[in-house]
Amino acid sequence: MAAKRLMTASDIPAFVDRVIKAGCDICAVGHFNYCLGDIEEMAAAEHELQRISEEFGDRDFLLPEIVAHLRTIGRYIDPGSSASHWSENVKAQ
Repeated sequence: MAAKRLMTASDIPAFVDRVIKAGCDICAVGHFNYCLGDIEEMAAAEHELQRISEEFGDRDFLLPEIVAHLRTIGRYIDPGSSASHWSENVKAQ
């Protein structure tokens, strides 16, 4: 049995870009989590998300780094904030 590929920290920007291009609105939720998008987006992009997951490999152990990257590029929403979407952040691109 072949070992599963592990995503590297240097893969994070490309991973995020691919998820966005797949049609998902990936964003950090607070400082400790992220979501790929809403249920409808994820359902529509299910096959592409599976290909992305296979290409980049296991990323669970990179959760803090993925969240930090998303926050750096303005793709975050903080629980309890008045923003209803990450795009309302000042840093949003």
